[in-house]
Amino acid sequence: MIEMKRLVGLVCFIGAGLWLHGEDKRPAKPNVLLMLVDDLGWQDVVCYDLDEPCPYETPNIDGLAKRGVLFKNGYSPSPVCSPSRCAIISGKHPARTMSTTVASGKPPSVFHHQNSFVSPWCRGGMDTEETTIAEALKSNGYRTGHVGKWHIAVNHYAFPQPKDEGFDFTSHYPGNSQARGVQNGMRNRLVGFATNQDKDAYRLDENGYPTDHVTEEALRFLSENKSDPMFLYYASWLVHTPIQTRSEQLLRKYCEKLGVEYPKDPKGWTLEGQRNPYYCAMVETLDYYIGRLVGYLEDTDDPRWPGHKLIENTYLIFSSDNGGMEGYSNIVFTDNFPLDKGKIHIREGGIRVPFIISGPQVKKDITSEVVVSGLDFYPTILDWTNTPNSANQKLDGSNLTTLLKVDPNDRGNVIDSRTEQPRESIFWHFPNGYCQQSAHLKNGYKLIYNHVYERPRLELYQLYDSKGKRVDWEEEIDLSQKLPELAKSMNAELLEFLEGMDAGMTYYNPTCTRVKIPGANQLLSVVDEQRTNRRVRLRFKENGAKVTRAQVIYTINGHSSDSEWFPLEAQVIPAKGKQPAKVEATLPPKVTHYVFNLIDENNFLISYPQMKKGDDQKTALEVVR
Repeated sequence: MIEMKRLVGLVCFIGAGLWLHGEDKRPAKPNVLLMLVDDLGWQDVVCYDLDEPCPYETPNIDGLAKRGVLFKNGYSPSPVCSPSRCAIISGKHPARTMSTTVASGKPPSVFHHQNSFVSPWCRGGMDTEETTIAEALKSNGYRTGHVGKWHIAVNHYAFPQPKDEGFDFTSHYPGNSQARGVQNGMRNRLVGFATNQDKDAYRLDENGYPTDHVTEEALRFLSENKSDPMFLYYASWLVHTPIQTRSEQLLRKYCEKLGVEYPKDPKGWTLEGQRNPYYCAMVETLDYYIGRLVGYLEDTDDPRWPGHKLIENTYLIFSSDNGGMEGYSNIVFTDNFPLDKGKIHIREGGIRVPFIISGPQVKKDITSEVVVSGLDFYPTILDWTNTPNSANQKLDGSNLTTLLKVDPNDRGNVIDSRTEQPRESIFWHFPNGYCQQSAHLKNGYKLIYNHVYERPRLELYQLYDSKGKRVDWEEEIDLSQKLPELAKSMNAELLEFLEGMDAGMTYYNPTCTRVKIPGANQLLSVVDEQRTNRRVRLRFKENGAKVTRAQVIYTINGHSSDSEWFPLEAQVIPAKGKQPAKVEATLPPKVTHYVFNLIDENNFLISYPQMKKGDDQKTALEVVR
């Protein structure tokens, strides 16, 4: 009996040794798969369902939540795509990088003369001086790949491109007709469904789903680079417009499930709520593609770790670039209820997103109430991969490693990079479009700062209680009058944060016709404009309001449709005797066009020439050589 015990003990010891030896051989550099999908709403995924269940079927995304941590209070850095993507890839807040909206990089201009505001200048493309997460990982021996949407430039295909920002592999150029995967090419969404034909670019696979070239390229990258540590940025175009599906079978399935008639007219969709069968089919299709990626990792041997699968040493991040787009004009896409609004808004429907993380050292099947942000991806990935941060790289997110590994519901495990204390605050800045708002979320309270003159300056809502539980996610009860001191202190912290980042702020429109803004009768008048070589000058007469700041906004490629413009501070010289006041600046070499921007003490922005939206080259001053 004693000998048997010894034998059993020896076997257990050897078995434990082999297990430990196997763990010792785990590759020190894990793989990372960042899945950032497009416009997927917080209520578009079954595992996030509240109140009335959504009809969409998302078993694969739900499976990600089972294998990791689902964050109920996960946020995007911005309510629109380009700033969020830039923030996630650079690790920096949109306010810091001046990347706050889409298709920007143009001189500030009046969108409509009725508007009281003018949006500030913001950067069109990511500054190549930024150290992206791809560049950081590449320096640590990683193979880096990108597939799908990019849009971190003035348009999808302008400079800089993924290979300019540290990606070894990229697939998204418009060189073939499938550049946008299943989102491309349907002029009539009731014609052109995928078939089983060999020559069909979207040929149905063995499970009846259309081929998506973005997903196929992602699988190609994974298969060709699995012998090295990998970082893949999978940026599906789904579920962005156009709202359409290549699967007739799925369209019919959801018509039946929703109890709606199969559409006869390809245009429009007016049924409210989550009752659009095209959108339903898109969500399920996206979920299927996520399943293909995860399935590949589950089924494929890890060449760096014999006897194990790739999934065992891969971190998975799943999120959306912004909240769900509920629709526009006569088309309803989806519904973010109980959250208010959607994409392009700083209210909860525009910034709260699906947010799921799994991996080797992540707790499994946990739902967390802790507030997290897409800005947290960069520092967390650095920690997972033992990648050093550049000494000059200021990151605005927090490292979530301890939170994910120890207790995903202890917010004390999230340390603020600014204060080095447990994080209390998250900020947003979106002085663009019709939104024109900034926001501050702190200890369950959300302050909204309205830049637009005719709106109340401050709004305050209690979203969660002290434990992160739901209170007023609908943002229906404005507490700014009931809790004025809290609103005031949160606003002071917000403005201090924005000032510290030199964030661009909204100006008043001098041609506004909707409301009468104080100081509109004190606007300066231009005397003349002069240029000597690269020295430019604008002379003006003050009519009651002092000019406090001036810029020249210039471009070196003004003859291109992809022109990008940049600000240059100008010197303000007061009037002297009979000489009128003036602003002066020296243009950089190779400038083709420029515009003067003067800001007065009442916060009006006066441009010379007066810029017209979308007509930069024709309106601006041209440097003729």
